[in-house]
Amino acid sequence: MSNAGGGTATPEGVRGVGARPRLEIPVMVFIGVLLLAALGAGAASLYREFYSPRAFVLHYLDLLQDHRAAEALAVPGVAIDSTELEAAGLPATASEALLRPDALQTVTNAVVTGESVEGDRTRVTVSYSVGGYSGTTTFDVEHDTGSTLLPRWRFARSPLSVMNLSVQGSMRFAVNGFDVDKRQVSIEGADADPTAALPLLVFSPGLYSVAVDTAISSTPGVAVLADAPLAGIPVDVEAQPTQEFLGVVQERVEDFLSSCAEQKVLQPTGCPFGFTVRNRIDDEPSWSIVRQPTVTLQPDGAGWRIPPAEAVAHIEVDIRSIFDGSVRTVEEDVDFTVDGQITVQPDGSASILVGGSSSD
Repeated sequence: MSNAGGGTATPEGVRGVGARPRLEIPVMVFIGVLLLAALGAGAASLYREFYSPRAFVLHYLDLLQDHRAAEALAVPGVAIDSTELEAAGLPATASEALLRPDALQTVTNAVVTGESVEGDRTRVTVSYSVGGYSGTTTFDVEHDTGSTLLPRWRFARSPLSVMNLSVQGSMRFAVNGFDVDKRQVSIEGADADPTAALPLLVFSPGLYSVAVDTAISSTPGVAVLADAPLAGIPVDVEAQPTQEFLGVVQERVEDFLSSCAEQKVLQPTGCPFGFTVRNRIDDEPSWSIVRQPTVTLQPDGAGWRIPPAEAVAHIEVDIRSIFDGSVRTVEEDVDFTVDGQITVQPDGSASILVGGSSSD
């Protein structure tokens, strides 16, 4: 059928077919943009949660929270050698005795509070709680080398620290309940200087409570928060004698002085008191202790020192004059001081050496 102008008529049901592709192209592009945006958002979320510097740091803290010390030590950039310790100004001989689950307290509530990029490093700041204390630590993270397509990270600065621990009054102590003997972890072994600080590697962040609790000495404990990577943390602990040990030492000193008083001589051998006369004695002198010293103890390395304590002995002796042969009885109090040194043996027993001098 032809229209009035001689053209071919278009059927009513076919009208507009040629315009439909022009409408579908923008719709497909829009859908593609949405899909790409969703994929991008998913990739960004995946990166943030699993492959970002913050995710790397939080994974390390999760390991500490679960007391998985060996796995935390295996995280890239955590383990450190003597060269790196020396470069950081820390003792190269620091012991790894505390890098174990038994010496860890749980790190909880870790939250990333800051993240910044400085050159090829990313600084991640995290707040957390450990052992009832709150802390904040900033970690340096950098790209780890490798051929994998996924991003890999490592600590640019190891999160380990060194606790320089000095314990006076005991070679044995506990860190977070884990027992340590200085002679077993010191590089000098059995010859370890009891007065020298013992360098111990510790995880950061971490709370470390040092306490002494033996039959001889004790301390309420000292807690320190390791919150800075590759830092030196000085810790000084001075133990106090237990009341039982102090009572034993008091008894031993009194027994020693009583045995000195049994000697029938003017100058008892090895004893802190004596008496001098210019004439002759007519009979054996008689000694007694009229006032025993009140013993106190002070830490001295791994052992103890008895500071000078005052005491009084009494002598009774008959003296014959070398001029006229007359005899007179002398009774006199002799003031003297007692001191001493206590050495603690490896088996925990104590050797007490009592000394002193007469005031005359």
